[in-house]
Amino acid sequence: MTAERIRGGGCSGQCTEGLGFDFTMAFQPIVDVGDGPGGGRPWAHEALVRGLDGQGAGWVLGQVTEANRYAFDQACRVKAIELAASLGMGQQPDTRLSINFLPNAVYQPEACIRATLAAAKRTGFPPERIIFEVTENERVVDGAHLKSIFTEYKRQGFHTAIDDFGSGYSGLNLLAEFQPDIIKLDMELTRSIDTDRTRRSIVSAILTVCRDLGITPVAEGIETPGEARVLRDLGITLMQGYLFARPAVERLEATPVMDFELAVA
Repeated sequence: MTAERIRGGGCSGQCTEGLGFDFTMAFQPIVDVGDGPGGGRPWAHEALVRGLDGQGAGWVLGQVTEANRYAFDQACRVKAIELAASLGMGQQPDTRLSINFLPNAVYQPEACIRATLAAAKRTGFPPERIIFEVTENERVVDGAHLKSIFTEYKRQGFHTAIDDFGSGYSGLNLLAEFQPDIIKLDMELTRSIDTDRTRRSIVSAILTVCRDLGITPVAEGIETPGEARVLRDLGITLMQGYLFARPAVERLEATPVMDFELAVA
C-alpha cells in the first residue's frame, strides 16, 4: 500500500481487506504489586494474538507477509480495542490496554492512527488508557521514522512502550533517540534474578536510568515468588508473568488480592 493511498483514504473502514486469515486476542494482565490502592490488581492487560483454533502467536505472525503487514497491524489494533471494550475493560478504573504494533507497517503515523481513534470512539474506550508497544527485537529500518511514530502517538494522548527491553542490542540506542513512557524488561533479565547477582546489578542500573528519564518499568516473565520479591525490593511495582496469570483467550483474568499476597508475602 502506498503512502498516497493512506493519505487519500485513511486507515478506517478497509483495514482487514486482503488479510487472508483471521485471528483473535488473548489478554494477560500486568499486575500492580505496590502497596497503594491498586496493589494486587491489574494495572493493564496486554493483547496477544492467537489463532481461532488455539494456535499461538508464532502461527499467526507466520501468516504475515509484506503484502498483508499493513492490514494485519491495523486489524490487530481494532480487534484488541473492540474485544477489550466488549469485556468491560473500558469501565475498569485505571486499567489500560497494551497493544503491540509493527513500526514497519506504519507509513504515515498521523494517517495510520485513524482506525485506532475511530475504534476507541466507537466503543467508548478512553484513548489515554491505550499503550502501544514496539519490541526491541523488531527490525527497525528507519529509526527517525519510529521516533516520529512515538511522537505522534504521544501527541494523540496514547502511551508508548519498548517491549522485550534487554533482549537485543539496540535497547540503549533506542532510549538515546527517544524516551517511551514505559519499558518492559525482558524475561532474560528477570529470570532467576533472585539467585543471580549479575542480573540484579544490570536491572538495578536500568532502573536508575528509568528514574532519571521518568520512564515506568515493567518486569516481564515473572514465574516465581522469589523473582517477584527481589524485583519489588529493587523498586519495580508492575509485573507480568505466569505467577499472576496466563494469557486468556477473549477474556480477562482478574488477580485476586489474596492470591497475590500468598504469592509474594
